[in-house]
Amino acid sequence: MAFSEFEIKRYGKAVETFLEQRRPPPHLRSQLDLGYRIGGQSIELFEIRPRWDQPDVIMELPFAKATWVKTGKVWRVYWQRADMKWHRYDPLPETDSLDTFFKAVAEDAYGCFFG
Repeated sequence: MAFSEFEIKRYGKAVETFLEQRRPPPHLRSQLDLGYRIGGQSIELFEIRPRWDQPDVIMELPFAKATWVKTGKVWRVYWQRADMKWHRYDPLPETDSLDTFFKAVAEDAYGCFFG
């Protein structure tokens, strides 16, 4: 079951607050920026940048995802490997708080999200 409109707005504000702290300065955002999408039961974070060989093509490169599991009342935390598949994030595979997810992404203890 997808998030309600209320949940989408609440989670959207939380994500925007987190991303505002991590986004590059405004003058660099045409070359690198951060974005998010909320769909189904997941929140996905991604980089926005021009393609290196075709600068007029803008790419979104996902790097972190939190998926709400209603039955367990937990967020499952994922990162995207070079194989373009989502993998559980071993230092924090689940959390009951979206703020803890943001903290894990910001700390990036294993270099999975930001390299």
